[in-house]
Amino acid sequence: MQKFLPILAKYVWLILFFSPVVVQAQLNGSYVIEGKITDDRGIGLPGASIQIKNTSFGAQTDTSGHFQVTTNSKFPLKLIVRLIGYQPQEFEVKNSNSKLAIQLFTQSLLVNEVVVSASRQQEKLLRSPVAIEKLDIRALKETPSSTFYDALGNLKGVQMTTAGLTFKVFNTRGFNVPNNFRFMQLVDGVDNQAATLGVPLGNAIGPTELDILSVEVTPGASSALYGMNAINGMSNLITKNPFQYQGVSVYQKIAFNHFDGSGSSPKPITETAVRYAQAYSKWFAWKINASYMQGTDWYADSHDDFTPQSKINPDFPQLSGENNIANDRWNKYADQGNIAITDKDGRAYTVHRTGYWEKDLVGDYTVRNTKIDNSFNFRIRDKIEISLSNRYGKMDGFFQRGNRIGLKGVTVSNHKLEITHPDFTVRSYVSIENTGDSYNMNPLADNLEKSFKSDKAWQKDYTTGLNNALTAGKDLVAAHQAARTFADAGRWTPGTPEFEAQREKIKGINDWDIYPTSKNPDNTSGGAALLQKSRFYHTEGTWNLRKYIHFADVLVGADYRTYEIIPDGNNFVDFSLPLDKRNQSGGKHIWYGKAGGFAQISKAFFNDALKLTGSLRYDKNEQFAGKINPRIAVVYSIKDKHNFRVSWQNGFRFPSLFEAYSFVNNGQVRRVGGLAFIEDGLGYFKNSYLTSSVDAFNVAVNKTINAEHISKEAAAAKNAGVLKAANLDPIVPEQITSFEAGYKAVLLQNRLFIDVDGYFSSYKHFIGQIETVVPQTGNISNPDQAVLNQMLDKSLQNRYRVWTNSKSTVNNYGFALAVTYDIYKTFTVSGNANFNKLAQDKTKDDALIPGFNTPEWFTNVSIGNRNVYKNIGFNVVWHWQDTFYWQNLFGNGDVPAYSTVDAQVTYRVPKISTSFKLGASNLFNTAYFQYVGGPTIRGLYYFTITYDNVFKKK
Repeated sequence: MQKFLPILAKYVWLILFFSPVVVQAQLNGSYVIEGKITDDRGIGLPGASIQIKNTSFGAQTDTSGHFQVTTNSKFPLKLIVRLIGYQPQEFEVKNSNSKLAIQLFTQSLLVNEVVVSASRQQEKLLRSPVAIEKLDIRALKETPSSTFYDALGNLKGVQMTTAGLTFKVFNTRGFNVPNNFRFMQLVDGVDNQAATLGVPLGNAIGPTELDILSVEVTPGASSALYGMNAINGMSNLITKNPFQYQGVSVYQKIAFNHFDGSGSSPKPITETAVRYAQAYSKWFAWKINASYMQGTDWYADSHDDFTPQSKINPDFPQLSGENNIANDRWNKYADQGNIAITDKDGRAYTVHRTGYWEKDLVGDYTVRNTKIDNSFNFRIRDKIEISLSNRYGKMDGFFQRGNRIGLKGVTVSNHKLEITHPDFTVRSYVSIENTGDSYNMNPLADNLEKSFKSDKAWQKDYTTGLNNALTAGKDLVAAHQAARTFADAGRWTPGTPEFEAQREKIKGINDWDIYPTSKNPDNTSGGAALLQKSRFYHTEGTWNLRKYIHFADVLVGADYRTYEIIPDGNNFVDFSLPLDKRNQSGGKHIWYGKAGGFAQISKAFFNDALKLTGSLRYDKNEQFAGKINPRIAVVYSIKDKHNFRVSWQNGFRFPSLFEAYSFVNNGQVRRVGGLAFIEDGLGYFKNSYLTSSVDAFNVAVNKTINAEHISKEAAAAKNAGVLKAANLDPIVPEQITSFEAGYKAVLLQNRLFIDVDGYFSSYKHFIGQIETVVPQTGNISNPDQAVLNQMLDKSLQNRYRVWTNSKSTVNNYGFALAVTYDIYKTFTVSGNANFNKLAQDKTKDDALIPGFNTPEWFTNVSIGNRNVYKNIGFNVVWHWQDTFYWQNLFGNGDVPAYSTVDAQVTYRVPKISTSFKLGASNLFNTAYFQYVGGPTIRGLYYFTITYDNVFKKK
């Protein structure tokens, strides 16, 4: 990165030097319309959109309200001026000889706002057939959040989960996880996911602060139009077109976090962004964006315990709390595997290895994010635009699914060719992913332990140390402490050069097993590298048939996508190889594709008061039968003030790559995709016990031994009924049926905006993971003593974590209310309240418990004024959410309620096209976390300078 910054600086100054020449050259054959947009007090309005009616020529106002549009359109012509919060204006221009002065008047924030994501075509937000939220360029600039992306968490119905500085995950309407397969994120129509990880990497390869134009979020199922992963909703990040938004912009942020009061100093965060956009003629324009961020990420260092003594060693209350010999701390790893210990007096215990804290495994929490994108735009006539765009992001950060993962040098790039016209859009793109030097923390800790001493050797030494201490007369607590010290003698100790060297060695090996489990005799340390490479290819098109069909508005579309996975021999393998040869890199690539299409018809009645919309989508995945997704919606409007809507839709979600094809051995538990052929020869569908029941079986056996002083075999036979068969089936697509109703209104002379919606959703075949145990010999349908004995010894078991489906119907329902009120002049108060509830119809044999992972109540309240005094504006947002229970395979636990305040003050200096912003995210430095295993988040305090110079044309 040190090489990148000087090159970037030189390039920017080169652009600045030559830009006047370019500006003069572009005016050949064209002319400039210029002017100023002000409010009703004569104050210049930045960010207003100016477009020549019935053409694609346009511009935006700069920080002082000035604009310039270059065009060759014939006079007279009409300018359409729009800015959220003001009445749109049409202004006739007869010549280019004078500067224009256009005044806008305040009105309700959203009364004429247009969205495209709800129906894949332009329509008024107030008359959208489903719930949709929008943030425009001005709202994004005025947010008190530390980034525009964080501002999405303040929208109605949106739950934001912070995995780190560089990685934020959004969700709507429940079933939240840090790796959210169910929520789709688009950037200018391009799916922003990292394919093998299965999720968008926050905004790590998304738009910069300077290039974002607006964000639209559709809560709830959107799969009837978008297919694939949009079963819980989708967001669409829309960037600035270089024809309309020209100029040079520079953004610099300086921030500090980690005001934790522990004696360490606060840590700096810096972010620099540059945008350059130029139209060289009415036919060609281009833009380039670059940004670089660096900071110290939030720490995940919870000492909460998943396995308190009362659950795992109930016969020994003295071994509780800090004396728990089988603790499993949230952010300590390799301390979760059960090891059976029997002392010289016949007492049976379950013991865990010591493990390593995340902070010792990570070492340096510095994270970086580099983003570069460009677009070359060509206009053919006035209505067809062809663009070739490229986007590249490289990021560090932290990610969590079943384990915590350190992302290091992850790169995702996409390359898009797009043709747009008012009646049709065609785009094709490829996305390329490489996880770089990333690593999985669980095998890292596990292999640090095992490369020091195997579980069997450690078990033997612990037993020896325990018996020696008891013989010496020590009490039970002191004896177990002595046993651990004896067994751990010589282990890799954090902070020593030997530990650092071994840690880095393991991070660099893409084989998580140790010989002889590993087939490489030189692999005596095991590995933890997360090395995944993939590509996916996508082509789609939509076509509005308005020129050919006049009785209704008809939109049709189709898309095709295929994933290509390069087997790494660890996470994804060549399944054509025999079982004992799969864990080697290379081999046949995995291809996973689908195709789909939709048709949508809408018709207005009674002078546009009633609008009916119906859509039907069909998707076919190569591994599953075709699925049909219908949607029906009705919107009824009264005098454009009151808008009522109801909709019903059905949707499906095909399993992601990891859910379908994974085959990774992690901490003696193999994660396996749910496709039927993967299970061949392994037996986890019908010849396995639930791991939870095996753990309970071990506790019960120990309790019986300690109470009745009988043999382990006899105790096992006596407690055989505790074991429960898993009885799993191959994975099938997830299905949702959703009903939604809503109301939007503008009242009190357009000063009050109300938006309320409610929903009820029903899921079938909910996809999740279940952990199972398969005996190496024998069958659980008729378990003999040998099978029971295997359930007491991990070395005689094969453990799997299987992607499969819930056998019960899962329902959830909720509502959300948002109110915005212009209370006095330019003062605005807004707020939203959100309620979500899970109601699962759970069958007795269903081991999969879907994690709803959503607070029943959360709310946001804000007050702001964009110009409270002489170009000074402010905004304050208060967020609160209720306590909720978190469930996933990383671990279960309570997430406490918390509240935060974000605030910012902005000062604009139009004469130098610059604005200054001072703000705080979590102003009062409240410590909180958002999911079990996640980082503790505190205050972040920032100062930004934004220079936004629209080119002056002469």
